[in-house]
Amino acid sequence: MLKKERFQKVIDYFQEHMPVAETELHYTNPYELLVAVILSAQCTDKRVNLLTPAIFERYPKPEDMALATPDEIFELIRSCSYPNNKSKHLVGMAQMLIEDFKGIVPDDIKELQKLPGVGRKTANVIASVVYEKPAMAVDTHVFRVAARIGLTTNSKTPLDTEKQLVKYFPEELLPIAHHWLILHGRYVCIARKPKCGRCGLKAFCRYYEKEVYSS
Repeated sequence: MLKKERFQKVIDYFQEHMPVAETELHYTNPYELLVAVILSAQCTDKRVNLLTPAIFERYPKPEDMALATPDEIFELIRSCSYPNNKSKHLVGMAQMLIEDFKGIVPDDIKELQKLPGVGRKTANVIASVVYEKPAMAVDTHVFRVAARIGLTTNSKTPLDTEKQLVKYFPEELLPIAHHWLILHGRYVCIARKPKCGRCGLKAFCRYYEKEVYSS
């Protein structure tokens, strides 16, 4: 199957079966989503959503968080992965937002990556979810699912996966395609044992064809 054909089948399936796909992180504004995405690194959205209400109550604006200490933030996120680093990143992020961006979360991917704790994946999430820009964030789910289905070939890095996906997904679909792949990886194409029996993509999935059907 040609890659272009495989992409079209994936698009057709998700447009029919998952017409609405969005982040499972809870937020009400760009600042809150930025905090949540920074916390979500190597941590489940479910855990992050348990932590953020207390954080947003105490620090409703970046101006408030900029005045906090990492130790104060740590006490609120201690059950999250890497709380020491994340507490420092959150304070630094808030301070830079105030000092360099007038308290406004930037919409440019390069500008976003200047913020502490913000890598390319996080920047792409903010750009696509908040500002609806044609960006493809690649987390572990996207990286795994894209490779298994056959949307990417010999991809060794998240950036390589991003480039291949951006090449074949129509620009206007990139924001929702990001969520299609994440949610599929979270609930169906799980890491240890994908649920191929209930997967609607198996008819055109490279992994299913090679690892399941052929055996």
